[in-house]
Amino acid sequence: MKDLLKNAGLIVILVGVIILAIVIFTKSQTNAKLAISAILVVGGLLLHIFINKYVK
Repeated sequence: MKDLLKNAGLIVILVGVIILAIVIFTKSQTNAKLAISAILVVGGLLLHIFINKYVK
């Protein structure tokens, strides 16, 4: 369970990148889709940093 928790930030980043790739390849770039992807990537990065700092 701790392994999954430690990798939660990376999973969120991966979801953000997948959403971004889908948006780019389908050429349906809207600000909402790009913002959601950016929030997921940045949020996943922060989540990864904070979780790995406190979970041992």
